[in-house]
Amino acid sequence: MGTLRTESARTRLDLLAPPVAAAVLGWPTQASVPVDDILVAPIDATLADTAAFCAAYEVGLDLSANCVVVAGKREGVTRYAACVILATTRADVNGVVRRQLDVRKASFAPMEEAVELSGMEYGGITPLGLPEQWPILVDERVVEAKYVIVGSGVRHSKIALPGRALAELPNARVVTDLARPVA
Repeated sequence: MGTLRTESARTRLDLLAPPVAAAVLGWPTQASVPVDDILVAPIDATLADTAAFCAAYEVGLDLSANCVVVAGKREGVTRYAACVILATTRADVNGVVRRQLDVRKASFAPMEEAVELSGMEYGGITPLGLPEQWPILVDERVVEAKYVIVGSGVRHSKIALPGRALAELPNARVVTDLARPVA
């Protein structure tokens, strides 16, 4: 995990956004991934964006997962989903994601909406602690990773956890080819 100094997220709730802390505290005891395998590390908030983070903390892009909020409308109702993909890929928003949301057109949710609805900071949005009604679409490559680094809900820390833990989140769906490799 590069040069990150990780600790159990359960013991460092101060490094997590409130909805993320609640998700960690409510982690199911029957989950195949124990809560103590969810780690957190403080980082420089100015280095939270993927490329800068990976370079500064010597983390490979193949270990860094991005969580993007996507929206689409159906019958006048906006539907949201979170897409979790590796930094080496890009979400297929108007193909796979659109079909998963069952909308005619999907796009990245406006920053202000994503921040307000998630209760998290832009650049730190993570799949842990998102609104219960949102599906969490997880690319199969993320689930296959031994560990991935994702946001923590704030810009001044990152979470490290086994990729398979993301498949166990409420409303998670593992999706084949959710993302395409970056050329």
